[in-house]
Amino acid sequence: MGVRERPGTGAGPGSKGGAVGRRYDPDRLFLPPDDDLAPNRPGETLRARLDASRAGRGTLLLARLLGRRPVEDHWRRALAAEQHVGAALDALAAGGWEVVHSVVLPGDAVIPHLLIGPGGVFAVLVEPTRRAPARADDAAVRVAGERHARPAVRHARQSAARASLVLTRGCGFPVPVGPVVALAGATEVHDDSERGDVRVLTDRQVPGLGILGGVLHPDRVDRVHTVARNRRVWLGC
Repeated sequence: MGVRERPGTGAGPGSKGGAVGRRYDPDRLFLPPDDDLAPNRPGETLRARLDASRAGRGTLLLARLLGRRPVEDHWRRALAAEQHVGAALDALAAGGWEVVHSVVLPGDAVIPHLLIGPGGVFAVLVEPTRRAPARADDAAVRVAGERHARPAVRHARQSAARASLVLTRGCGFPVPVGPVVALAGATEVHDDSERGDVRVLTDRQVPGLGILGGVLHPDRVDRVHTVARNRRVWLGC
């Protein structure tokens, strides 16, 4: 389901020109509050999980004393990481970028940040890590000192592909989506991938996405953002 616009609106002949030649839609559909993702804060989904958790402080403390890692501890680390990366992405707004946070896909998958701007569209997944170097290949990220690889690269690629299908269907024109993995805490990343289709960045490198350009006209940035913020377009992906 795409975002419907009234006749004579959108990035076409019926839309009006702005002060710098950028078209705007004076009758853009205002989504019902429950369906509009634009107000989402970074980590919105994780906040909701923590708010809904019934584990009290005593239960969490006991689990830690017994050497168990409560899932709530993981959620808090992930929330802090998404807030940090989300703030860096929000700061790109002055350069013509839009961000939609916490896009929930069917099956409980979540795209933490969807970045839309002059340089294209990016699905940004966030991985909280220790302060250590990391290596990325075509499927996973390996952080120094950790026994197991993280399948973050594969997950980012899958999320970006799903987002591209949804946005292309909703916009009526092709919307490629680039996968990005942001490692919040890693000191550096060594890229050993052969495909090179997934950007794996440290959190300090995230603002560098803002220098990308030459891909989307401002009219299309607006259109993609209008579609992306509609919760309903994501329900059938």
